Amino acid sequence: MNSAILLGLFWHFVGAASAACFYAPFKKVRHWSWETMWSLGGFFSWIILPWSISALLLPDFWGYFGSFRFSTLLPVFLFGAMWGIGNINYGLTMRYLGMSLGIGIAIGITLIIGTLMTPLLQGKFMQLFGTTGGQLSLVGVGVALIGVGVVSYAGLLKERALGIRAQEFNLKKGLILAVMYGIFSAGMSFAMDAAKPMHQAAEALGLNPLYVALPSYVVIMGDGAIVNLGFCFLRLAMSPTISIKADLSQAKTLLITNALFSILGGVMWYLQFFFYAWGHANIPADYTYLSWMLHMSFYVLCGGIVGLLLKEWNNVGHKPVSVLVLGGLIIILAANIVGMGMAS
Repeated sequence: MNSAILLGLFWHFVGAASAACFYAPFKKVRHWSWETMWSLGGFFSWIILPWSISALLLPDFWGYFGSFRFSTLLPVFLFGAMWGIGNINYGLTMRYLGMSLGIGIAIGITLIIGTLMTPLLQGKFMQLFGTTGGQLSLVGVGVALIGVGVVSYAGLLKERALGIRAQEFNLKKGLILAVMYGIFSAGMSFAMDAAKPMHQAAEALGLNPLYVALPSYVVIMGDGAIVNLGFCFLRLAMSPTISIKADLSQAKTLLITNALFSILGGVMWYLQFFFYAWGHANIPADYTYLSWMLHMSFYVLCGGIVGLLLKEWNNVGHKPVSVLVLGGLIIILAANIVGMGMAS
């Protein structure tokens, strides 16, 4: 396995680690509605950072975006909106199924769809069966799916040991939302593929290959912002139980603390896709469709590691932790199989 592929795996792992940690600052926010803190964090992660970083990278920000035809930007825009809808469904999935069952179903579906739908849409899916690299990639995806399932089962054992149950358990609603999340959140993978002309244009302007995907986030995440912020603002305006006025009437010190934690969460959220771009840039061109599989499986792996570090698995017994470790090892094995496939 060459150094570029190893770097690709490493940066995808770093991005996934940021994704696994991003919600920790939000947990420190007090006396604010979820809609308020999510909107503030999201404003930085979906608008401020993509625009600021792109403005720093591009020699002519407006000239770059103005150089594309509407037909080029439209699919990037639509897939970004698709991904934004998936984000909303993720939180609702956890609400009705709980973390372990919700993550297992939702991440499993999006891992498969986001990874394999791209070569299918490109008419290259059957070619995967005709090469050693393609065959190993398919095996790696299957092994990753098993790893996600094992880690999710460990989470289920943990919840049972701690007596944790979903906030409003509803299997029917939860399964529908999990499937919707799995389908819609794969929009990020599709958007990255649709944005290849934007990546090529950025490279032609002299941008480092590690950064060529970042300007496309202005479009991709901007659409996600429209969906997420629109949902939050609608909730704040219409819900009888939450109020932006009440959130902002807290003491000044608390307001500053809440704002800083919300912004930090937003920054960490953005960094997952900042490093996703770095990982994506180091993946061989014929295998870039595997970036989504690596990101999502590493996300599940890092979530388990973070939980162990935060002592969330204390007092749950030996079996849940052993199953968690086994699932993590299976995901690592999957990444190595995929890496060998890319190097073959």
